[in-house]
Amino acid sequence: MATTSSAPRELPWTNDEQANRLLASDPNALLIGFVLDQQVTVQKAFAGPLALSQRLGHLDPAAIASLDPEQLSQVFRAKPALHRYPAAMAQRVQALCATLTEEYGGDGSRVWREAATGDDLVARLGALPGIGDMKVRSLTATLVKQFGVKPDGWKRVLPGHPTLGDVDSAEALAEYQAHKRAYKQQARALRGRT
Repeated sequence: MATTSSAPRELPWTNDEQANRLLASDPNALLIGFVLDQQVTVQKAFAGPLALSQRLGHLDPAAIASLDPEQLSQVFRAKPALHRYPAAMAQRVQALCATLTEEYGGDGSRVWREAATGDDLVARLGALPGIGDMKVRSLTATLVKQFGVKPDGWKRVLPGHPTLGDVDSAEALAEYQAHKRAYKQQARALRGRT
């Protein structure tokens, strides 16, 4: 089982203090934010869980999983849209919520609280819909560095590069985003040469 210390008061990944507090206090919101963290800014992605909870009145995975898919898509598309690709992200969030309901009783924290080892943690995160390899690394770093989740072997699975898990202030977020942009530019330049 993973040992955990206390959660941070907030994760300063958006421009909204309420959204930042929700990410730190609600494991399901944190996971939904990571699903949304694609093709939009970090701020937009992680503000999404609060906006979704305001539109639905909750973030209950069982209720979200059981919604008519078109109804959830409409919630995502309502102006301002929750994501650049609202219909696709509504499907991914609904799939995540179904998995959280079926496998974890609707409690996202069980994904990491019940992880026996670092490898188990990585496998559990990677099995969640909408959480690919890069997100697994970033989420692992966030859980270890921000929430104190440290199952046996956690050091072996901790990424050796900067991730969102290192972001603990607005300044750190700006540095992280600048580093990410530079990395993407370099990768594009390398692809252009081949």
